[in-house]
Amino acid sequence: MFIATLLTDPARPILSRETVESLRNAWGGGAARWLDPGVAAEFDLPAVPDNRWQVWEGLQALGVDLVVQPAEGRRKRLLIADMDSTMIRQECIDELADEAGVGAYVAGITARAMNGELDFESALRERVGLLKGLPVEVIDRVIRDRITLMPGGRELVATMRARGGYAALVSGGFTAFTARIAAMLGFDENRANTLLTHGETLAGEVAEPILGKQAKLDALIEISARLGISTQEAIAVGDGANDLAMLARAGSGVALHAKPSVAAQCDIRINHGDLTALLFLQGYARDEFAA
Repeated sequence: MFIATLLTDPARPILSRETVESLRNAWGGGAARWLDPGVAAEFDLPAVPDNRWQVWEGLQALGVDLVVQPAEGRRKRLLIADMDSTMIRQECIDELADEAGVGAYVAGITARAMNGELDFESALRERVGLLKGLPVEVIDRVIRDRITLMPGGRELVATMRARGGYAALVSGGFTAFTARIAAMLGFDENRANTLLTHGETLAGEVAEPILGKQAKLDALIEISARLGISTQEAIAVGDGANDLAMLARAGSGVALHAKPSVAAQCDIRINHGDLTALLFLQGYARDEFAA
Protein backbone atom coordinates (compact mmCIF):
# COMPACT_ATOMS: atom_id res chain seq x y z
CA MET A 1 0.00 0.00 0.00
CA PHE A 2 1.12 3.53 -0.80
CA ILE A 3 0.12 7.00 0.40
CA ALA A 4 -0.28 10.05 -1.84
CA THR A 5 0.15 13.34 0.03
CA LEU A 6 -0.71 16.74 -1.43
CA LEU A 7 0.42 19.83 0.45
CA THR A 8 1.17 23.50 0.02
CA ASP A 9 2.55 26.50 1.91
CA PRO A 10 0.60 26.87 5.20
CA ALA A 11 0.94 30.64 4.81
CA ARG A 12 -1.13 30.33 1.59
CA PRO A 13 -3.69 27.52 2.15
CA ILE A 14 -4.65 27.06 -1.49
CA LEU A 15 -5.08 23.27 -1.65
CA SER A 16 -8.67 22.74 -2.82
CA ARG A 17 -10.98 19.81 -2.31
CA GLU A 18 -11.48 19.71 -6.09
CA THR A 19 -7.74 19.22 -6.67
CA VAL A 20 -7.52 16.41 -4.12
CA GLU A 21 -10.70 14.61 -5.25
CA SER A 22 -9.82 14.94 -8.93
CA LEU A 23 -6.47 13.22 -8.41
CA ARG A 24 -7.93 10.63 -6.03
CA ASN A 25 -10.56 9.69 -8.61
CA ALA A 26 -8.07 9.61 -11.50
CA TRP A 27 -5.75 7.31 -9.58
CA GLY A 28 -8.46 5.15 -7.99
CA GLY A 29 -7.35 6.07 -4.49
CA GLY A 30 -9.06 5.58 -1.16
CA ALA A 31 -11.03 8.21 0.72
CA ALA A 32 -9.20 11.49 1.21
CA ARG A 33 -8.05 12.41 4.71
CA TRP A 34 -7.49 16.11 5.42
CA LEU A 35 -4.51 16.68 7.67
CA ASP A 36 -4.92 20.45 7.59
CA PRO A 37 -7.78 22.05 5.61
CA GLY A 38 -6.45 24.00 2.64
CA VAL A 39 -2.88 22.86 3.37
CA ALA A 40 -2.47 19.06 3.37
CA ALA A 41 -4.46 15.95 2.46
CA GLU A 42 -3.67 12.29 1.74
CA PHE A 43 -5.23 9.14 0.34
CA ASP A 44 -4.27 5.47 -0.03
CA LEU A 45 -3.09 3.95 -3.31
CA PRO A 46 -2.60 0.30 -4.27
CA ALA A 47 0.46 1.11 -6.44
CA VAL A 48 2.64 3.98 -7.63
CA PRO A 49 0.95 5.52 -10.70
CA ASP A 50 2.97 5.50 -13.93
CA ASN A 51 2.28 9.20 -14.51
CA ARG A 52 3.34 10.32 -11.03
CA TRP A 53 5.98 12.79 -12.22
CA GLN A 54 3.83 14.26 -14.96
CA VAL A 55 1.11 14.92 -12.38
CA TRP A 56 3.72 16.25 -9.95
CA GLU A 57 4.87 18.77 -12.54
CA GLY A 58 1.34 19.95 -13.22
CA LEU A 59 0.66 20.43 -9.52
CA GLN A 60 3.90 22.38 -9.10
CA ALA A 61 2.48 25.03 -11.41
CA LEU A 62 -0.46 25.34 -8.98
CA GLY A 63 1.82 25.73 -5.96
CA VAL A 64 1.11 22.22 -4.68
CA ASP A 65 3.62 19.51 -3.73
CA LEU A 66 2.87 15.81 -4.30
CA VAL A 67 4.60 12.88 -2.64
CA VAL A 68 3.88 9.18 -3.18
CA GLN A 69 5.52 6.85 -0.66
CA PRO A 70 5.04 3.43 0.95
CA ALA A 71 2.51 3.48 3.77
CA GLU A 72 4.47 1.07 5.95
CA GLY A 73 6.97 2.61 8.32
CA ARG A 74 6.44 6.23 7.34
CA ARG A 75 6.41 7.48 10.94
CA LYS A 76 10.07 7.93 11.81
CA ARG A 77 12.09 7.81 15.02
CA LEU A 78 15.00 10.01 13.96
CA LEU A 79 15.08 13.45 12.36
CA ILE A 80 18.43 14.39 10.85
CA ALA A 81 18.50 17.86 9.34
CA ASP A 82 20.77 20.20 7.46
CA MET A 83 20.86 23.77 8.84
CA ASP A 84 21.62 26.37 6.16
CA SER A 85 18.68 27.05 3.82
CA THR A 86 16.86 24.20 5.57
CA MET A 87 16.27 24.85 9.28
CA ILE A 88 17.16 28.50 8.70
CA ARG A 89 16.49 30.59 5.60
CA GLN A 90 20.07 31.81 5.15
CA GLU A 91 23.57 30.45 4.43
CA CYS A 92 25.60 31.48 7.48
CA ILE A 93 28.90 31.73 5.62
CA ASP A 94 27.31 34.10 3.09
CA GLU A 95 26.10 36.34 5.90
CA LEU A 96 29.57 36.40 7.50
CA ALA A 97 31.11 37.13 4.12
CA ASP A 98 28.74 40.05 3.65
CA GLU A 99 30.00 41.47 6.93
CA ALA A 100 33.55 41.06 5.58
CA GLY A 101 32.68 42.87 2.35
CA VAL A 102 32.94 39.82 0.07
CA GLY A 103 29.31 38.70 0.24
CA ALA A 104 28.48 38.50 -3.46
CA TYR A 105 31.67 36.61 -4.33
CA VAL A 106 31.24 34.07 -1.54
CA ALA A 107 27.51 33.62 -2.26
CA GLY A 108 28.42 32.66 -5.82
CA ILE A 109 30.80 29.98 -4.58
CA THR A 110 28.22 28.71 -2.08
CA ALA A 111 25.57 28.38 -4.78
CA ARG A 112 27.90 26.39 -7.02
CA ALA A 113 29.04 24.15 -4.15
CA MET A 114 25.46 23.43 -3.07
CA ASN A 115 24.56 22.64 -6.67
CA GLY A 116 27.36 20.07 -6.80
CA GLU A 117 29.50 22.02 -9.26
CA LEU A 118 32.45 22.40 -6.84
CA ASP A 119 34.18 20.14 -4.34
CA PHE A 120 32.53 21.01 -1.02
CA GLU A 121 35.65 20.81 1.14
CA SER A 122 37.82 22.93 -1.16
CA ALA A 123 35.07 25.49 -1.62
CA LEU A 124 34.60 25.76 2.15
CA ARG A 125 38.32 26.34 2.75
CA GLU A 126 38.38 29.06 0.09
CA ARG A 127 35.36 30.85 1.51
CA VAL A 128 36.56 30.63 5.12
CA GLY A 129 39.92 32.05 4.05
CA LEU A 130 38.14 35.24 2.99
CA LEU A 131 36.81 35.70 6.53
CA LYS A 132 40.29 36.08 8.04
CA GLY A 133 40.48 38.98 10.46
CA LEU A 134 36.72 39.30 10.96
CA PRO A 135 35.94 39.95 14.64
CA VAL A 136 34.50 36.89 16.40
CA GLU A 137 31.77 39.09 17.86
CA VAL A 138 30.31 39.44 14.35
CA ILE A 139 28.90 35.91 14.71
CA ASP A 140 26.57 37.04 17.50
CA ARG A 141 25.44 40.02 15.42
CA VAL A 142 24.75 37.85 12.38
CA ILE A 143 22.66 35.42 14.43
CA ARG A 144 20.74 38.28 16.04
CA ASP A 145 20.17 40.47 12.98
CA ARG A 146 20.41 38.28 9.88
CA ILE A 147 19.33 34.72 10.67
CA THR A 148 15.66 33.73 10.48
CA LEU A 149 14.22 30.30 11.18
CA MET A 150 12.49 28.34 8.43
CA PRO A 151 8.74 28.18 9.24
CA GLY A 152 7.60 24.94 10.81
CA GLY A 153 10.94 23.98 12.33
CA ARG A 154 9.90 24.25 15.96
CA GLU A 155 6.73 22.23 15.33
CA LEU A 156 8.68 19.57 13.44
CA VAL A 157 11.29 19.02 16.13
CA ALA A 158 8.86 19.29 19.05
CA THR A 159 6.33 16.88 17.55
CA MET A 160 8.88 14.21 16.70
CA ARG A 161 10.51 14.44 20.12
CA ALA A 162 7.11 14.37 21.85
CA ARG A 163 6.45 11.06 20.05
CA GLY A 164 9.73 9.58 21.28
CA GLY A 165 11.89 10.65 18.35
CA TYR A 166 15.44 12.00 18.37
CA ALA A 167 16.56 15.12 16.47
CA ALA A 168 20.07 15.84 15.17
CA LEU A 169 21.21 18.98 13.36
CA VAL A 170 24.08 18.03 11.03
CA SER A 171 25.58 20.90 9.05
CA GLY A 172 28.46 21.65 6.72
CA GLY A 173 28.39 25.06 8.39
CA PHE A 174 29.82 26.01 11.75
CA THR A 175 29.34 24.98 15.37
CA ALA A 176 29.17 28.65 16.37
CA PHE A 177 25.82 28.69 14.56
CA THR A 178 24.53 25.12 14.96
CA ALA A 179 24.84 25.22 18.76
CA ARG A 180 22.61 28.30 18.90
CA ILE A 181 20.12 27.15 16.26
CA ALA A 182 19.87 23.68 17.79
CA ALA A 183 19.07 25.24 21.17
CA MET A 184 16.44 27.53 19.63
CA LEU A 185 14.68 24.65 17.89
CA GLY A 186 15.07 21.95 20.54
CA PHE A 187 17.44 19.54 18.78
CA ASP A 188 19.02 16.79 20.87
CA GLU A 189 22.46 17.27 19.32
CA ASN A 190 24.31 19.16 16.62
CA ARG A 191 27.38 18.53 14.47
CA ALA A 192 29.23 20.99 12.24
CA ASN A 193 32.64 22.41 11.35
CA THR A 194 34.69 24.55 13.72
CA LEU A 195 35.89 28.01 12.75
CA LEU A 196 39.40 28.59 14.09
CA THR A 197 40.26 31.87 15.77
CA HIS A 198 43.30 33.97 16.64
CA GLY A 199 42.40 35.83 19.77
CA GLU A 200 39.27 37.84 19.03
CA THR A 201 39.34 37.42 15.24
CA LEU A 202 38.67 34.60 12.79
CA ALA A 203 41.83 32.87 11.58
CA GLY A 204 40.49 32.24 8.08
CA GLU A 205 40.77 28.50 8.66
CA VAL A 206 38.43 25.66 9.53
CA ALA A 207 39.35 22.69 11.71
CA GLU A 208 40.10 19.46 9.86
CA PRO A 209 38.64 17.06 8.93
CA ILE A 210 35.82 19.00 7.32
CA LEU A 211 32.29 17.77 7.89
CA GLY A 212 30.99 17.34 4.36
CA LYS A 213 28.92 14.88 2.34
CA GLN A 214 30.45 11.70 3.77
CA ALA A 215 30.36 13.00 7.33
CA LYS A 216 26.63 13.69 7.05
CA LEU A 217 26.04 10.12 5.89
CA ASP A 218 28.28 8.84 8.69
CA ALA A 219 26.29 10.88 11.22
CA LEU A 220 23.04 9.27 10.05
CA ILE A 221 24.54 5.79 10.33
CA GLU A 222 26.24 6.42 13.69
CA ILE A 223 23.25 8.07 15.36
CA SER A 224 20.86 5.37 14.10
CA ALA A 225 23.15 2.66 15.46
CA ARG A 226 23.46 4.45 18.80
CA LEU A 227 19.67 4.64 19.06
CA GLY A 228 19.34 0.98 18.10
CA ILE A 229 17.28 1.72 15.00
CA SER A 230 17.67 1.25 11.26
CA THR A 231 18.47 4.18 8.95
CA GLN A 232 15.09 3.34 7.38
CA GLU A 233 13.53 4.71 10.57
CA ALA A 234 15.03 8.14 9.91
CA ILE A 235 13.72 11.12 8.00
CA ALA A 236 16.42 13.41 6.63
CA VAL A 237 16.03 16.87 5.14
CA GLY A 238 18.41 19.09 3.19
CA ASP A 239 18.82 21.21 0.10
CA GLY A 240 22.37 20.86 -1.20
CA ALA A 241 24.60 18.39 -3.03
CA ASN A 242 26.44 17.61 0.22
CA ASP A 243 23.13 16.28 1.62
CA LEU A 244 22.48 13.75 -1.14
CA ALA A 245 24.18 10.71 0.41
CA MET A 246 22.33 11.32 3.70
CA LEU A 247 19.00 11.79 1.89
CA ALA A 248 19.50 8.62 -0.16
CA ARG A 249 20.29 6.44 2.88
CA ALA A 250 17.49 7.65 5.16
CA GLY A 251 14.12 5.93 5.04
CA SER A 252 12.65 9.24 3.89
CA GLY A 253 15.00 11.75 2.25
CA VAL A 254 13.35 15.13 1.76
CA ALA A 255 14.76 17.70 -0.67
CA LEU A 256 13.38 20.94 0.80
CA HIS A 257 13.40 23.96 -1.52
CA ALA A 258 16.46 22.26 -2.99
CA LYS A 259 18.71 23.15 -5.89
CA PRO A 260 17.17 21.65 -9.09
CA SER A 261 20.07 19.27 -9.65
CA VAL A 262 19.65 18.01 -6.06
CA ALA A 263 15.87 17.70 -6.16
CA ALA A 264 16.11 15.71 -9.39
CA GLN A 265 17.89 12.94 -7.46
CA CYS A 266 15.26 12.68 -4.72
CA ASP A 267 11.82 11.07 -4.72
CA ILE A 268 10.50 13.43 -2.03
CA ARG A 269 10.63 17.04 -3.21
CA ILE A 270 9.06 19.86 -1.20
CA ASN A 271 9.14 23.15 -3.07
CA HIS A 272 6.09 24.92 -1.67
CA GLY A 273 5.48 23.56 1.84
CA ASP A 274 7.52 24.50 4.90
CA LEU A 275 9.10 22.19 7.48
CA THR A 276 5.69 21.00 8.71
CA ALA A 277 5.60 19.09 5.40
CA LEU A 278 7.81 16.49 7.09
CA LEU A 279 5.06 15.93 9.66
CA PHE A 280 2.29 15.72 7.08
CA LEU A 281 4.37 13.18 5.16
CA GLN A 282 4.41 11.03 8.31
CA GLY A 283 0.64 11.25 8.58
CA TYR A 284 0.44 13.78 11.40
CA ALA A 285 -2.61 16.05 11.32
CA ARG A 286 -2.25 19.69 12.36
CA ASP A 287 -4.04 19.05 15.65
CA GLU A 288 -1.41 16.43 16.51
CA PHE A 289 1.49 18.89 16.30
CA ALA A 290 3.25 19.59 19.59
CA ALA A 291 3.24 23.20 20.74
